[in-house]
Amino acid sequence: MKKIIIILLFSVAYPFLSFADFVFSMNTDLAVSIESSEQEVVSTAFEMLSKDYQAVFGGKMTKSDQAKLFIGTLGNGSQAEKMMDSKSIQQLATHKEAYVIKVIDDKLYILGSDKRGTAYGILEISRKIGVSPWEWWADATIEKRNSFRLSNGFSQFEYPSVAYRGIFLNDEDWGITPWSYLTNEPSNIKGQIGPKTHARIFELLLRLRANMFWPAMHECSVAFYLTPGNKEMADKYGIVLGSSHCEPMMRNANAEWKIDGKGEYDYVHNKDNVLKFWESRVQQLKNSDNVYTLGIRGVHDGKMQGANTLKEQYDALTAIIKDQREMIAKNLNPDLEKVPQVFIPYKEVLDVYNMGLQVPDDVTLMWCDDNYGYIRHFPNEKERLRKGGNGVYYHISYWGRPHDYLWLSTNHPAQIYTQMKLAYDKGAQDMWILNVGDIKPGEYLSELFLDMAWNINGIENNQQGLNKHLQNWLSREFGNENAAALCAIMQEYYRLAYIRKPEFMGNTRTEEKDPKFKIVSDIDWNEAEIKQRLTDYEKIANAVITLSRKIPATKQDAWFELVEYPVRAAAEMNKKHLYAQLARHGLTEWAASDEAYHNIVSLTQKYNTLASGKWNKMMDYKPRQLPVFDKLEHRKTGDPLLEKQAPLRLLNGKAYTIYKGQKPLAHGLGYQQGAIEIAKNSTVEYNFNAPATDSLWIELALAPNHPVDGKQLRYEISVDGGDKQIISYKTQDREEEWKKNVLTNRALKKTRHVLKNSEKNNNHNIQVKAIDEGVVLDQISIFLK
Repeated sequence: MKKIIIILLFSVAYPFLSFADFVFSMNTDLAVSIESSEQEVVSTAFEMLSKDYQAVFGGKMTKSDQAKLFIGTLGNGSQAEKMMDSKSIQQLATHKEAYVIKVIDDKLYILGSDKRGTAYGILEISRKIGVSPWEWWADATIEKRNSFRLSNGFSQFEYPSVAYRGIFLNDEDWGITPWSYLTNEPSNIKGQIGPKTHARIFELLLRLRANMFWPAMHECSVAFYLTPGNKEMADKYGIVLGSSHCEPMMRNANAEWKIDGKGEYDYVHNKDNVLKFWESRVQQLKNSDNVYTLGIRGVHDGKMQGANTLKEQYDALTAIIKDQREMIAKNLNPDLEKVPQVFIPYKEVLDVYNMGLQVPDDVTLMWCDDNYGYIRHFPNEKERLRKGGNGVYYHISYWGRPHDYLWLSTNHPAQIYTQMKLAYDKGAQDMWILNVGDIKPGEYLSELFLDMAWNINGIENNQQGLNKHLQNWLSREFGNENAAALCAIMQEYYRLAYIRKPEFMGNTRTEEKDPKFKIVSDIDWNEAEIKQRLTDYEKIANAVITLSRKIPATKQDAWFELVEYPVRAAAEMNKKHLYAQLARHGLTEWAASDEAYHNIVSLTQKYNTLASGKWNKMMDYKPRQLPVFDKLEHRKTGDPLLEKQAPLRLLNGKAYTIYKGQKPLAHGLGYQQGAIEIAKNSTVEYNFNAPATDSLWIELALAPNHPVDGKQLRYEISVDGGDKQIISYKTQDREEEWKKNVLTNRALKKTRHVLKNSEKNNNHNIQVKAIDEGVVLDQISIFLK
């Protein structure tokens, strides 16, 4: 009796403890209040949450006025809005796509600032109950739970850092296109990516808190708008549609001009027909959410037709933008600021922009990387003040010079983070689009990019912050008990690929005139370097095989897709080429190279049979049939394997560092994860000893960034306080130095330094000063000659 009285008194005295928490319970139905006036994307998100709730807890969500969960959008008079405090209402009113989640007594309230904000708030609950955004796209099996609790008083307010956030489906010829029309939704129309596939893509985007999509546009694919149901599916999921740099006015010229166009796709000499081609699409999309790309390029990824010189292109683009804006005003809204528009200075168009091309102030300027992850242009002070703001188009997959990387997704997370964080800090906060290729196998990098776009400060700005993000991702997918070991494996996977991507292991190039680049040849590594790389890959491949035995059967498909295939396939690709390089010089037998080739084939066959054939035709280990992917010809060379001088000392950027000015940042980038970012006008120093000599050569390996200010990228170097040398390593688009840099992720610069009193003193000091912003120092090699 005393115990009962104590419990009753405790309940009265502390009414807001666990007795008033909000709880999801196993096999319990949940009553939900949601307004009938909510827009379609909110209903879609609620359907997704309902399925997730049933998968996790076994119960159903039912609509009822006697609810425990209340969902609403600002302004629709919902119970969720009525229960919110004035501060929360004010916060929502000042941010687009924001949401508030609160627990008041034992009830849960979700209120969005607009339709997408409400949808993101709904799907945040899916995240909290353990549903991965990749539950369908990577077979991340939903696990059952007995209960889930949010404490009374719980409150969460979030809104996006970047206004438009999304992906571009590109270079889809060998993956998502054949998979879609032959496996996922079989069609008699070759190359059709239909509404069933797009529904899955848009569901993924909602779960990743993205809101924008550029459809596939290669000639192998049926154009997005030519397939019934695609546009309607985007509306259902609340996805804003846009188009790439070579698809102005929502028109896929590559696929649609030959159907709807007349004459040549040449504005200069066929203006009327080109304008009609664009206008018919604008009229079709009057009631849809779209961002209109302005300007023009060629039918596909090439410069515009009919204008050869930069001056001719400048004049044409000036007239084209004027005509396109008049078209938008006539057909959509005379207030042009109400219609989102973007101009993308990609490749040669950047040169035209730099000539002084005038882009209207309300149009977003979207800057591009060099296709290899290094952003070419960051917004300057004038560009940051534009009403339309700035954005970034970025690649984790690419077809083109100097070599494709369409197979495995191996961009270093730290490269993505540092480049996109800098872009954001410089004002690119309005539109981020990631070229994801076929989506798979770029799952982690896609989520990293979109997580940053949602909350730019959600990842701590250092190596520990990035490691934590990766480990949390792996923990979510494969459990806490495996996350630490797996994180170390994936960090090494990205490190090794940063040195050289699997697709670059043949030392070949694409779209080069010189025939030598079509033949697989030696990489400039000596025997010791080759054997060390083989050992490094063998370690992570074996570690993955060992860990796979600990992964539950329900997670094995996800494991193979997200970890085992990329790690082991990258290892086998390296073995194939490096054993072949040794065999060409008589240092080993060819069998190991041949075996590695067959292992890649077997791994890929397994991938395409996963989940009872769900992914059949998604994975292709030889996109574009390039020589690097072939079984290698058994040929020997009479030349000896490369021998090169070993440095007297090799220092990582962050090893034994003394700094003056701002402390350098480290994010885990670099050949040994030791690269540091040196702030402008700051200096780092390194002490070393050397035998008596009158001079030394010092080679710096730096990340091959582009000038942040668009002008220069320089550092200053001196030894023992001697003469200071200023070195520039800015490169021009597609020149030979740039090609070498992006294939190796480093810019190498060597300087000679005369030493003073070296016969009396073997201890020396190197000083490196960043003259400009953007200097990232990876390694220092010291040579006697």
